[in-house]
Amino acid sequence: MTTVEHAASTQPARRPAGFRPSPTPRDPATGPAHGDDEPETRAVTRVSPSEAAPTAATPTAATPTAATPTAVVPAAAPAAERTTLAVALPEGTTVAVPRHGTPPSAPEATTVATRRPDGPAVAATTVVEARPAACPVTGHGRSGGHPPPPGVPDERAPEPVDPAAAEEFLRQVYAETEPEMPFTERLRQVRGEIDRTGLYSHTGHELVFGARVAWRNSARCIGRLYWKSLQVRDLRRLHDPADVAQESVGHLRAATRDGRIRPTMTVFAPDGPGRPGPRIRNDQLIRYAGHRNADGTVTGDPAQADFTDHVVGLGWPRPQPRGRFDVLPLLITGADGRSRLFDVPPDAVHEVLLRHPDLPWFAQLGLRWHSVPAISNMPLEIGGVTYPAAPFNGWYLDTEIGARNFADTDRYDLLPEIAQRLGLDTRSVRTMWKDRAMVELTRAVMFSFDADGVTMADHHTEAERFLTHLAREESAGRSCPADWSWIVPPMSGAQTPVFHRYYDEPDPQLRPAFLEPTRTP
Repeated sequence: MTTVEHAASTQPARRPAGFRPSPTPRDPATGPAHGDDEPETRAVTRVSPSEAAPTAATPTAATPTAATPTAVVPAAAPAAERTTLAVALPEGTTVAVPRHGTPPSAPEATTVATRRPDGPAVAATTVVEARPAACPVTGHGRSGGHPPPPGVPDERAPEPVDPAAAEEFLRQVYAETEPEMPFTERLRQVRGEIDRTGLYSHTGHELVFGARVAWRNSARCIGRLYWKSLQVRDLRRLHDPADVAQESVGHLRAATRDGRIRPTMTVFAPDGPGRPGPRIRNDQLIRYAGHRNADGTVTGDPAQADFTDHVVGLGWPRPQPRGRFDVLPLLITGADGRSRLFDVPPDAVHEVLLRHPDLPWFAQLGLRWHSVPAISNMPLEIGGVTYPAAPFNGWYLDTEIGARNFADTDRYDLLPEIAQRLGLDTRSVRTMWKDRAMVELTRAVMFSFDADGVTMADHHTEAERFLTHLAREESAGRSCPADWSWIVPPMSGAQTPVFHRYYDEPDPQLRPAFLEPTRTP
């Protein structure tokens, strides 16, 4: 019987710095309650230049100085459009946060939260304005904001579980495995839960089986041979964004293992009638920011430029100077519809510095990439139950980084630079300069991961293994849908066996499955 990994206790572990839950906004008259680890705060009044000069009895908002850097946050938004930011601030940093509810004509009441020089290394928590513009991840703003457009499911109001979907899944579980409880008894139990609550709770065995089969059903994944090895972290009790952030970092640490990458999934609270589950808005737990420059170029990953602008609008301070590999914060929405930002601790981001086995100059390019590709915004559906936050990872394929992330023109677009360094003639594509540059770039990726002892698959070996998986599925009497455009590697495709055959068409109704994140055109 399969087992599921549980946390040791019913309460989340002590949160590291940067992952405290934000205090619930309170009325300005009462002020927030402070514990021993809270940043010191004081109330001040911002006075416009046209008003009388301040006196000792009229404190003003903190003025930026070299000794006390200040981050001024935009004017407060209505409660329904608020978001919360949790970041670790440098010693002495002051954050000015306008309080909501202040009449526009009145002097603006502001809370200033300053990190104590002698205080604990915890994040200052601030409430900042959320832009009304659509979120680049969901396409229609945060849960709790304006409603989605017609035809897009409303994530704020989950539907009850379909009993037929639950029964279909249970029949699959009992057909492929041997649970301890008799089928008829389990089915009666599940139907009763759905009748009472609109939801039912999977057993640990069902959760693991469903998660693994969702990977087995993933038509775009070439690495499905290992579907039975997926480790599942059962954290369905966690709803709060701070807990989700902490355990998402825990996921990275559990999966990384100093480079010996383990296929891992962490399952957080499901959607239920009247209570949506938490949602991670990042498409992967680790992504590099894309900083737009005045000349139209992007420093970093252009694919993340919209998301970067979005989190900056929510209060995330861009690193200075802007780099090509600045790790983005996690943006997580809770059941209350409020989204909050959390920095990913540097020690949870395992990276590989790239170098080339034959080209000494390659290391001077300063390239790097993170070791764990943890998809985080695809809901997991098992037996009619949707788990909107269920980050999962395998390990990288060499061409994912070398032939796509670094080579695509809408990503890092490094082929021209590599070709120039190689001394290739780039005046015509007929010289095959792109092909030659891509091969050397991918060689560097493979060599660097191998040299650092970080798990990585190569496209030739993985193609062979996929056909092994295909044969096993066929011998088990199961269909193995595959998206040819994803299964065939983006480099040397015709030199791999997956190129030379057809596959069963992907079935969008196949369950269990990872679902596409909700987007608008």
